[in-house]
Amino acid sequence: MSKQTAVRLSDETFNRLQSLSQRTGRTATYYIREAIQAHLDDLEDVYSAELAIERLKQGHDTILSSDEFWHGVDN
Repeated sequence: MSKQTAVRLSDETFNRLQSLSQRTGRTATYYIREAIQAHLDDLEDVYSAELAIERLKQGHDTILSSDEFWHGVDN
């Protein structure tokens, strides 16, 4: 199942998207979907990293050295 949403674009971005669509024969929707899918993983990673840094600053988490991490693990 898919959902529909609306996105506001600057005139410049809209014109570039329309131009690309016309040159390639693909729809603007195709390129919008591709851009979101290509960058969503990166955005999620950035958010997770920011959350982890905040947890470290607040003392909720700690950083382990490699020796501490591997202590007691058999090869």
